[in-house]
Order: sequence, then structure tokens, then C-alpha cells
Amino acid sequence: MGPDSGPGGFRDLLRNREFAGLYAGFTCTVAATTLSGLALGTMVSHRTNSPFLTAVSMYGATFATVLGALTLMSVADGKRPRRTIVALQLLSLLGIAAQAVPGLPLAARFALLLVLGFFQSLGTGTRLGLLAEIVPDCAHVPARSLMNLTSGGTAVLGYAIGAVLLRHLTPQGVFAVAAALTAGGLAVVASTLREHSIRLTRRPGLRQTWTTNAELFSHPGRRALLVNLWVPNGLVVGCEALFLTYEPARAGTLLAAGSAGMLLGDLTVGRLLTAERRQRCAFALRLLLAAPYLLFALHPPLLLAAAAVFVAGAGFAATLPLQEQLLRLTPGPVRGQVQGVESAGRMAWQGIGAAAAGGIAQYVAPATAITVVAALSVAVTVTSRPFVEAARNTDGLNA
Repeated sequence: MGPDSGPGGFRDLLRNREFAGLYAGFTCTVAATTLSGLALGTMVSHRTNSPFLTAVSMYGATFATVLGALTLMSVADGKRPRRTIVALQLLSLLGIAAQAVPGLPLAARFALLLVLGFFQSLGTGTRLGLLAEIVPDCAHVPARSLMNLTSGGTAVLGYAIGAVLLRHLTPQGVFAVAAALTAGGLAVVASTLREHSIRLTRRPGLRQTWTTNAELFSHPGRRALLVNLWVPNGLVVGCEALFLTYEPARAGTLLAAGSAGMLLGDLTVGRLLTAERRQRCAFALRLLLAAPYLLFALHPPLLLAAAAVFVAGAGFAATLPLQEQLLRLTPGPVRGQVQGVESAGRMAWQGIGAAAAGGIAQYVAPATAITVVAALSVAVTVTSRPFVEAARNTDGLNA
């Protein structure tokens, strides 16, 4: 079945005005995040010459997503999701615009990074909760696949365009471009989405967040799914975080190669495979995610390194069958929060992976650090496989 065929195809999804608006706002957000991350990473690299700080600057916002997941993620299932997502988008706009202020100390920039990460986690949960209401269950995987494809494609263009912009603009100028994109996404979301009175019968807040999270983590099968959605993925992002240190002049090539591979993987797995085949391929995809990075132990030339990164990028599609399993175990009233927690944990582990890889690279060569972190990712995937298989037989989460 092609990507535009059958019910729930990409064209059918985009004919849905609300989904099209949510999708366009998401695209602008990804583009803005890509540009601002590259700008901040470049700025920190030039000022500090530290692999650790450079890696953290590119992915450090992910640490704050954990705080969002543990405190206020239940707002993702509130009665006014449109108002929530518009407010969170506005706060993101203000944070990115503040990064464009010349002369801002690095400490202030890192503080803004954490604040943006907190609101980003809540925005992601709200967006995914809305997605579950806007499209039917049978179209959910194609919708996530399309958004993942867009994320990969936008990242490819974002890194390429960002590299060009940095030749002609200061990092502050690139931040200004990112702020303009965020403003565009805000306008689209505000004009296309409507309110959905959907999920919670209880008032969202700290207590509700903790209650639902406790239920989410109460079963070993669900924990196994979350570990495999978070840890191998995050460690591989740690490999990517070292590209600026490994090949400073050509890091954009490696980053773009990884994003292009992710795009191809999501297209193949999300739209060209059936649900049964996705489940069969899940373990192989999780191995593919990290194994090609072991080649860095041989210090390959740039073209071979880019090819390995491209192939590994396709392995990120392993998230689709794992997310599909998790969604089947989640009742409708808390889908926004559960998907938000999953996304926040995955992003947080990206930050952990970046920090771990950067820390290792303080003491060994970047190629060696990449190899070590990739080996850890493979080890986690292999040792946790029996628990992921057992998760297929778990009962649903009690609302």
C-alpha cells in the first residue's frame, strides 16, 4: 500500500483541517527547534571549546521535559486543549526571541533552554492528546508516521539551511529566524484548531499527574516498552551530539544524513508495512539504530561515516511499533498524558545520552566515545528484548 492510498492515507489526513493545522504548527516548531539548537551549539562551541557543553547546549532542553512529565503533564488531557497549546506556543515564542538578544550570558541561555524544555514537554503531550481526538484510531499510526517523516525532513532542511544562514548571519540572527517560524506556527494553530471536551473527569494538576504516572509504571511490560523507547534512542542521540566535535567543519553533513535516514525509515515502517510486520521488525530496527555507529571505532572517512549514520537513522523507526503497543495499552481519557510522558522520557534520555557522550569525549577521542555509547545502546536492546516481547500480552492501563 502506497503512502497516499487507502483510508487514513497522507492525503486523507491533510484534508482534515484540524490535523492540517496541527501538522503545520508542528512543522514550524521542529524547524525552529532545529535552527535554534544549531545556533546555540555553534555559539557555545566557539565560546567554550568544550565537547560536553556543546552537546548539552544542543540537547539540554530535554532534561527539563522530565519535570514537565512529573508535575503538570495531566494538563495535556484537560478540557481546553486548544487554549493550552496556544498558550504554550506563545511561551516558546517568547523564550526563543529572548535567545536572539545580543550579549546574553551563557548561563542565561542555558536557563532559557531549560524553561523551553519544560513547556515543550507539556506542548508535546497536549498535541499528541489532540491528535488522538482529531484522527480515528485506525489513522493514528499513519498520522504519527507523517509527523515523524516531517520531523526528519524538516531537520534535514533545517541543518542544511542553518549551516548556510550561519555563514551570513550571527547565531542571534538565526535565533530571530527561529522565532519567526514559531510565530507562524502559533498563528496557524490558533486559526485552525477548535476546543475538544474530551478526557478527564478529574481536575488536572500535580496529584492527577502523579496518579496516572503511577498507574503507567505499575506494570513491568509497560516499563519495558518505555525503557526501549527511551534508552537506546537517547544513547544514539548522544552519538549525534558529538558530530560537532568529531568533524567540526562538516557536522551538518552527518546530522543531515541521520535525519534523512530517519525520514526513510519512518516512511517505510509507518506506511509500507502492516502492523504485524512492524512488530516483527521492531527488534531488528532497534539494533540497526546503534550498530552502524560501531564503525566509528575504525575512524572512517566522511562519506563512509555519513553512510553509516544514514543507515542508523532508519532505526529510529523502531519507535513506531513500540508506540503502537503502548497506545493499545492506554485508555482514551489519559492518552495525552501517557504519550506526553513517553515523549518527555525519550527527549530526556536524549539529553542524558548527549551529556554522557560529551562527558566521555572529555577524556577520549570523539570517535571512541561514539563507539562506546553505541555499544551501550546495543547492549540495552539485546538484554531487554524478552521483556518487550512479554509486553505484548499485558492488559490495558486502568483509567
